[in-house]
Amino acid sequence: METKSYASAVERTTVDEGLRSYMIKVYNYMTGGLCLTALTVYLLINTGLIGMFFSINNGYATLSILGWAMLIAPLVMVFMFNSAVRNGSAAKVQTIFWIFSAVMGASISPIMLVYTGASLFRVFLITAATFGAMSLYGYSTKKDLTSMGSFMMMGLWGVIIASLVNLFMQSETMYWVISYVAVAIFVGLTAWDTQQIKYMYASHDNEDTITRKAVAGALSLYMDFINLFLYLLRIMGDRK
Repeated sequence: METKSYASAVERTTVDEGLRSYMIKVYNYMTGGLCLTALTVYLLINTGLIGMFFSINNGYATLSILGWAMLIAPLVMVFMFNSAVRNGSAAKVQTIFWIFSAVMGASISPIMLVYTGASLFRVFLITAATFGAMSLYGYSTKKDLTSMGSFMMMGLWGVIIASLVNLFMQSETMYWVISYVAVAIFVGLTAWDTQQIKYMYASHDNEDTITRKAVAGALSLYMDFINLFLYLLRIMGDRK
């Protein structure tokens, strides 16, 4: 009995250490992706390369053909990424993730031109604190967040549809409602995604599988962070 208990304790310790290592890898990839996105935004804005993608006039951005490509590319790359996670190698998944992070930087760079540097920094700190708290909750809670996640995903589709409708309606009230609802949704999704990433870990996975899972998890959290930041920026950002 003592031998069995000792073996079980050793197994739990091994799983816990493996899980911690796996989660650190997830957060490292996510952080690296955010840094690459920020670097891309900085380079485009401060070197004049942004003119290849966008033309800024009176606070409004007009897209070039390349700009439209950068706007659509992230959606296309998500499908490529999901296919690579299922059937590709860890190297392929990593490559798509880094390219995706850079492309996202190009696609959101005009937004960064609209707001003051101080408000961008302030909203980033608020986003980081909110994201960190909710991700920690998702990792540590014993409560099953599946039902909450399903509700949040339905809400996300509602936000997407409402945003498309408001492109034509141009309703300021709907703009603000969508912004606040979207913040609540991505706050919830951060906790749910973290729990799902934790559940994806399996101690018997080989290194290639663990890396593919870690990068896939990093992309989910990366998207939660970026969207939470952008919607908080709409609410709290100071325009130039």
